[in-house]
Amino acid sequence: MGAKPNILIFMVDQLNGTLFPDGPADWLHAPNLRELAGRSTRFANAYTASPLCAPGRASFMSGQLPSRTRVYDNAAEFSSSIPTYAHHLRRAGYQTCLSGKMHFVGPDQMHGFEERLTTDIYPADFGWTPDYRKPGERIEWWYHNMGSVTGAGVAEITNQLEYDDEVAFHATQKLYDLARGADDRPWCLTVSFTHPHDPYVARRKYWDLYEDCTHLEPEIPAMDYADHDAHSKRIFDANDWRNFDVTREDVRRSRQAYFANISYLDDKIGEVMQALNATRQEAIILFVSDHGDMLGERGLWFKMSFYEGSSRVPLMIAAPDMAVGRITAPVSTIDVTPTLAALAGISLDDVAPWTDGESLVPLGQGGERTSPVMMEYAAEASFSPLVSLRYGQWKYNRCALDPEQLFDLENDPHELANLADDPAHAGTLTALRAKSEARWDLDRFDAEIRESQARRWVVYEALRNGAYYPWDYQPLRRASERFMRNHMNLDNLEESQRFPRGE
Repeated sequence: MGAKPNILIFMVDQLNGTLFPDGPADWLHAPNLRELAGRSTRFANAYTASPLCAPGRASFMSGQLPSRTRVYDNAAEFSSSIPTYAHHLRRAGYQTCLSGKMHFVGPDQMHGFEERLTTDIYPADFGWTPDYRKPGERIEWWYHNMGSVTGAGVAEITNQLEYDDEVAFHATQKLYDLARGADDRPWCLTVSFTHPHDPYVARRKYWDLYEDCTHLEPEIPAMDYADHDAHSKRIFDANDWRNFDVTREDVRRSRQAYFANISYLDDKIGEVMQALNATRQEAIILFVSDHGDMLGERGLWFKMSFYEGSSRVPLMIAAPDMAVGRITAPVSTIDVTPTLAALAGISLDDVAPWTDGESLVPLGQGGERTSPVMMEYAAEASFSPLVSLRYGQWKYNRCALDPEQLFDLENDPHELANLADDPAHAGTLTALRAKSEARWDLDRFDAEIRESQARRWVVYEALRNGAYYPWDYQPLRRASERFMRNHMNLDNLEESQRFPRGE
């Protein structure tokens, strides 16, 4: 692969990491991901930096928590001055390209990518801004509701299927173009899908794969509203649960569609991988999700929670410098940027004091990790920021409005027993509380979020008054430079656009 390896990143949306304990679970129909797992370093306990799309993705790209990026929610601007892995790689001589979703908010819709092949599936403006000044208010036109569950089923085309079909097509075409050799720089191609994110609707071809699946019921049944913790109650209220009658069949159909869309994704990833292999290109391959999905466990759906289904994600890296096998040490999506830099031989010293992640390469070479994994959440269904530490077997959650939570994931993987009030674990609680307080000043964090929200509400309302100039990315397709045009030599064109040549 030469001094600087090519890099192919597959990102998916809302894929529950508990379904990837060591690559895809045995019962998932995912042959392409299973093949990738068989040659990857597999991180069984990888976590998002924040269980929501835009903050999780900004953190993944920058190696920084939302408290640093200020991308607190799905309508917070990602500053152009924050370097991403695309900036670091491009600065080092890479060509960087994105096909698909990254949920950038603000006028910068590139963030280091030299080329972007599709628009985004979600809006780029401030319209989805939560408002801590109005706790409990539901913003009807964009908040999640349980209609995604009650409307689960089969369709051959949807908004999201149309999008991901396009993402895979453009990524495949880009790999063919890269193989033609017109640009001799190493490349990093990010292919980012929106599935298996709800709504839970799948094509019949994939739906039928799970007709007799034995995993259509959640392991932990729905609980009464009164039995949930304070934040989970806020999630239920934000999801408008009282106005929907979710039946057992709705739950089963939603989970069936979700599993079906994992298989759909597997096919799309297979198409891209086939193009890579057919053009004899080599690349480091990374597979990751931005956050998970509760999938009806405890009665919760979607994300927005630190529970495992929402916060844990799959992460696999196939790289020559990292050994094949399963790593159990907790890691984070904010570790991806320093990992890519290490694999590409790039120094991050210029920004090291302001990053939160650490390279995973040493773990893939038999090393150990002792630092805790950090998570933050400050978007819809929160009235004040929540923070979490995953440290060894423990998970510790803190919010100024709520009682502390302490879970022993080794002995209580479903997080059913909060040990924060158990005298037998007082020492662990005290130690983790101290680590959390050393990392986060919650009052300051809350004030910064409120400032950001208030500013954005003013700007959004102003910009929607009168002429509207959206920030949505408009893909450029220069028709005069495609196929055959009269400023080109036909013989040269046919030869240069063929791969392999002369066979």
